[in-house]
Amino acid sequence: MSGGVSSRQRAAWLRGAAWFIIVATFSVRHRTKRKPTCSIDRDLDCLMLFDAEPSLMDLKPTPHEQRFRDELRRWLATNLPPRFSGSTREAEAEGAYTDYLLVWQRRLFDGGWAGIAWPKEYGGRGASFMEQAIFQEELAAADAPEILGVIGISLVGPTIIAAGTERQKSRYLAKMLSGEEIWCQGFSEPNAGSDLASLGTRAVRDGDHFVVNGQKIWTSFAHLAHRCLLLTRTESAAPKHKGITCLLVDMHSPGIEVRPLRMMSGDSAFNEVFFTDVRVSVDEVLGEINGGWPVAITALANERANLGAGVYAMFKRSLDALIAHAKSPRAGRPPAASDPLVRQKLAQLYLELEIFRLNTNRALTKLMKTGMPGPEGSIQKLFWSEYNQRLTQAAMEILGPLAQLDEFDGGRWAYHYLRSRGNTIEAGTSEVQRNIIAQRVLGLPRSY
Repeated sequence: MSGGVSSRQRAAWLRGAAWFIIVATFSVRHRTKRKPTCSIDRDLDCLMLFDAEPSLMDLKPTPHEQRFRDELRRWLATNLPPRFSGSTREAEAEGAYTDYLLVWQRRLFDGGWAGIAWPKEYGGRGASFMEQAIFQEELAAADAPEILGVIGISLVGPTIIAAGTERQKSRYLAKMLSGEEIWCQGFSEPNAGSDLASLGTRAVRDGDHFVVNGQKIWTSFAHLAHRCLLLTRTESAAPKHKGITCLLVDMHSPGIEVRPLRMMSGDSAFNEVFFTDVRVSVDEVLGEINGGWPVAITALANERANLGAGVYAMFKRSLDALIAHAKSPRAGRPPAASDPLVRQKLAQLYLELEIFRLNTNRALTKLMKTGMPGPEGSIQKLFWSEYNQRLTQAAMEILGPLAQLDEFDGGRWAYHYLRSRGNTIEAGTSEVQRNIIAQRVLGLPRSY
């Protein structure tokens, strides 16, 4: 397909899913004197969230947060690159689109906008949860290019900051932010997906090295990555949550083979990675030997990046574009929106998107209050993944054969329709999310 769609953009949807800490909560009520508008960017009423004790949280931007937004908007106005033209699929084969994204990440780094959530001593801004939400919202609203090193910045870097040695921090962090080194995450295996602790990739100690053998799958960016955050089993006799070690692996090491996985959308955002007698220095252990499970949990928590505002903005752009098309007559025919059934579908999509926005803001209230995400994040993941499928299905029905053409809106509608099928599988299937909601949010008994 032509236009601005790339395998990295496809992988960004995975990061937005796997990677999600804007959680939804149920016990919320508003002040009754005024009607709340509940938008991060607009004047807000206070939201009252009930836990053990009622507490009040005002989401109106503070003067500092408004200055942050204004500064970011000014920077984007002068530094946002032109939209990549031509077919990104052809450009990817030639490396041109990757170079385009690397230049963008370097520009973010030079401007002080790469890794804003990181502590200042490691090159970040120490941004608050609200500032992170503002950052994602503004990038999405500006239709900025994706950040190619998103796994390093959102997942690996914070984990190294939390568990790494000073040598590891000095060696890896700066190059992560600048895009000089791209990272991937070697967690899932063919027989260890939802049950990650059942992983079978082995690392056997041989002097000052580990020798790694095994396979990983669904590994985003592996075909581009310089390094990998790799989970391995180093003690087979231990309980499955024990005997796991996290290694920082050079992806150019002898014995590593990467095989892209082609999806029905036509791109290869994910990969299989095979390790055959790959030698990794013991200096590259992240955390403790046989103590990799807590490191993995830290990485997965960091993976739940604060993307709620950004995901909402992306859906809003798509829905606005669909509504504009529905209002426009084509080939002498009346607009699609003249059909009351079409209007009903669009109205339903609008209402559901508003529900997502309100839940995002309610979740941000809880996150700012407690500093910790909870299992309620499954509600948001379940909601947005299924919403995206309903949105793209409606688009294909309303736009008709035009939506299947590469020449129409850069092929975005056909691509997103096909790609949305994976939303309810990746980063925890809808079935897994419903079990989490039932057991850990609603307190229902296990069904198996």
